[in-house]
Amino acid sequence: MKRDLDRLMEERGLDALVVSGRTYGNPSLVYLVNGAAVTQGIVVKKRGETPVLIHSPIERDEAATSGLTLVNMARYRFTDILRETGDRLRATVELYRRIFADLDVRGDVGFYGTADQGQAYLFLNALAEALLEIRVRGEYEENLLEVARATKDAEEVAHIREAARRTCEVVEETLAFLRHHRVKDGTLVQEDGSVLTVGQVKRQIYRWMAERELDASEGLIFAIGRDAGVPHSRGRPEDPIRLGQTIVFDIFPRYAGGYFFDLTRTFCLGYAPPEVEKAYQDVAECLERVVAEVHVGVAARRLQQIACSFFAERGHPTIAENPETEEGFTHLIGHGLGLAIHEEPVFTDVPTNVRTLRPGHVFTVEPGLYYPDRGYGVRLEDVVWIDEEGQVHNLTPLPKALVVEM
Repeated sequence: MKRDLDRLMEERGLDALVVSGRTYGNPSLVYLVNGAAVTQGIVVKKRGETPVLIHSPIERDEAATSGLTLVNMARYRFTDILRETGDRLRATVELYRRIFADLDVRGDVGFYGTADQGQAYLFLNALAEALLEIRVRGEYEENLLEVARATKDAEEVAHIREAARRTCEVVEETLAFLRHHRVKDGTLVQEDGSVLTVGQVKRQIYRWMAERELDASEGLIFAIGRDAGVPHSRGRPEDPIRLGQTIVFDIFPRYAGGYFFDLTRTFCLGYAPPEVEKAYQDVAECLERVVAEVHVGVAARRLQQIACSFFAERGHPTIAENPETEEGFTHLIGHGLGLAIHEEPVFTDVPTNVRTLRPGHVFTVEPGLYYPDRGYGVRLEDVVWIDEEGQVHNLTPLPKALVVEM
């Protein structure tokens, strides 16, 4: 949570931190500007002080909604610096020299945000050489802002709950849309008699998402039959919608200041083959088993171990036994969720993963079984939240049912 920033900075020996870049695809910058609709900026936070947002002059009104201390970028006359130096790298270093002098930034400074890797390498090295009063610091895994973002406060959870409500409405509307169609020779057809396809269904889903102000920039998964057996197959647009085939519907939009929701339901229209019914039951029971083990202090990797053990006992291959398997349970049990679709905590079952579940964590639980050569896959995904008292809440208000009656 944001209230942890000063503590985390002290623990990591940072006197200040800097987050820069465009806000799109830059969750740490979105986090610090409190969802303000600025397109880019530089946030400087000194330990124990309110963050400062250096913003474009044309975005001053949007910047004001951040609640941060504001500095107009025009103060530093970057165009004049660029004209004088004739070199963008040197000009950018001079810009930061002026900003740091203005804000009295010195000591160990952590740098975060997004940039081309080569540009970041050249910039940080040039900055370290030019500004001897600062020491450039970087982090590779579980960086300070990722750790802070991993635990959500009440306002963040409210955004995620609202995203959940709207997302569930889209799923329900999709199911109603499918039920509305006629069936001919085991295939759904439209009023003109033409076959209903995956691509046509997805176009409707995108429209329903837009009507609810859900951003679908990450796409969605609506995969049927064999494609449902490949975890992240998006589904082929030309595939017809047939009865009795598994459809994996994984929807992960963004809403309200950039917060994502993520849910998956698997269903068959009309009927389900017995083998699919068994796989679905195994996946549903695995989800319940894992959620029952969620509590403060449990090792994150333990949830992955529980899922793999459960499926192995039911006779399914898992990545615990064979990391290269393309059948059975082939992925992690879940992932953190927030301003990024995948964030902390991470559930990888490796000795170096020492993460434990903490109050404020919001994450998915998404067991699945995949058998592409048999023409099916099953995945179910809910989002859970551990509140500050340690109580576990399921944030996915949508029932689960394998068969959709036609």
